[in-house]
Amino acid sequence: MTGRNETSTMKAPLVRDPSPSLYSQVRETLRERMRDGTYLPDAQLPAESELSAQFGVSRITVRQALSDLQKEGLIIKVAGKGSFVSRPKASQPLARLEGFSEAMSRQGYTIRNKVISFKPIPASALVAQQLGLAENAPVIEIKRIRYLDREPVSLEITYLPEELGTRLAGEDLANRDIFLILEHDYAIPLGHADLQIGALVADEVLALALQVMEGTALLKLQRLTHTAEGKPLDFEFLYFRGDAFQYQLRVARGRTD
Repeated sequence: MTGRNETSTMKAPLVRDPSPSLYSQVRETLRERMRDGTYLPDAQLPAESELSAQFGVSRITVRQALSDLQKEGLIIKVAGKGSFVSRPKASQPLARLEGFSEAMSRQGYTIRNKVISFKPIPASALVAQQLGLAENAPVIEIKRIRYLDREPVSLEITYLPEELGTRLAGEDLANRDIFLILEHDYAIPLGHADLQIGALVADEVLALALQVMEGTALLKLQRLTHTAEGKPLDFEFLYFRGDAFQYQLRVARGRTD
């Protein structure tokens, strides 16, 4: 699928004045073509030589426009093949506490989970502190790779108190969110979660799990979920591919006095 139509091959003469620059005119015209569906997600853009002819500008000008679009994440360049329109990133709002599958399924995505480990371990100092346990107390560690439309998008590492976590051993964790199991099956109402958001680069383990190159920038979340009564319940590390997923948050400006 190329995503091109007759419009994409038409000449697009540019305004020959110093402002805006020629390359920015090329950039904005290509951006508009991506918005209006002339170039669909995954579509290959015309070659630099073809765009140069369409716009009546040099290949250097075209290359600069494409470089800007690449930096914005709107296109990706594949060595030896050309430039392609990026897929829109999946997103999850942070205004509501919900599981990944719950949020993504509502948007029409197909979700699959791969459980790569489920085991009891002694709680590290951090895990114990977050869950209100003694250091080295037994906890259940669950590692899952989350797939969005068959592509790995995140690695999720969950820690739960041993008694609760052990109950999950017989559950369908490949297809269900832990949040929904806790609420619907175990009648444990969820209250709120404390989040810390940061970034890191993928080491060998994360790169293999998420099918990215080592050194790729990832989004890291640390989440502690509490019951409706305020008791620590579920502590997680979430590692997301930044090229495939983003969180959204709307903030309002309150009074400053």
